[in-house]
Amino acid sequence: MVMPRRASALLVLASLAVACAPSRARLVAQPLAPGRTWVSPLLRDHPLAGRIWDVRAGRFVDEPALVAALFGAHTVLLGEIHDNADHHLLQARLIRALAAAGRKPAVAFEMLSVEQQPAIDAALAAPGVTPDSLAKAVQWAKSGWPEFPLYRPVFAAALDARLHVVGANLPRKDVRRAVMEGEKALPPSVAKRIARLGPPSPAEREALRKEMQEAHCGELPEAQMDPMILGQRARDAQLAESLAAAGAGGAALVCGSQHARLDRGVPAYLAGDGGKVISVAFREVTPEGREPAQYVEEDEPEGLPYDFVVFTPRAEREDPCKGLREHLRAKKAKPKAPPAPPSSAP
Repeated sequence: MVMPRRASALLVLASLAVACAPSRARLVAQPLAPGRTWVSPLLRDHPLAGRIWDVRAGRFVDEPALVAALFGAHTVLLGEIHDNADHHLLQARLIRALAAAGRKPAVAFEMLSVEQQPAIDAALAAPGVTPDSLAKAVQWAKSGWPEFPLYRPVFAAALDARLHVVGANLPRKDVRRAVMEGEKALPPSVAKRIARLGPPSPAEREALRKEMQEAHCGELPEAQMDPMILGQRARDAQLAESLAAAGAGGAALVCGSQHARLDRGVPAYLAGDGGKVISVAFREVTPEGREPAQYVEEDEPEGLPYDFVVFTPRAEREDPCKGLREHLRAKKAKPKAPPAPPSSAP
């Protein structure tokens, strides 16, 4: 009997996922060395580490169920914590599984902007393109994002499967213009998506204000709050615009987990475009969090704002605000230079 193409692809997908799926419904990064599974060092033995929570169904699922759900979506969002190496390994694993099952989505990156697309395309067209040659072409080392080795597995997965790489974010200069000049400075396509979604509710605006304050270590002046919120919304709208332009093959977006939120992230700006959207968040476990419900944040009144949550160990990191606060204290303590004496007449 000849099976329909979709049914055949799903069987291939399921057999691939079952072959690499660990027992007890766990999704783990491929071992990097004998006896080593996770890269992140903290809470590796946590009972949730590696487990997949289906938010809508309210139950744990296994890896084949997750990958099959992604296979059936036109757009997939893979929401990370930027400096957690396991999150990037898992993103790469899921992209490889989709490609092996016959899907050919574009792989879009929050970390690359739309103005970098010519450099990306030139690098992809060059003989022997590698993740590192692509990183060099987009000047990753000067981008301000975490060091490229963290992201190399995701780029390798895309290149190995010959998937198109897309710079999806709004250029920083355009974000700065929007923050300084308001919505009138936005590209028309971005402004249209923001207008179509409408203004955030009072609760959403308050949550965005809190998010902005936390992102800026509590040092963001009140006068800059709403302009910075507009900058965040502009990024989400541009990411949505880039995904919508990906074509019939769909797209997988590598992004921070806040951008992957169904309620006010990129999916909200895709509403009305058609095509199924699935959002996956990779969330670090906490010592006290033993059940998924314990990971619902204050600004998530409807529960976890994703379709699936994959729990992982925690990365070890310094306080990201320490350097900023030391810089600001030093700036405040620095004595002002005395005024220059008036120049003497010749």
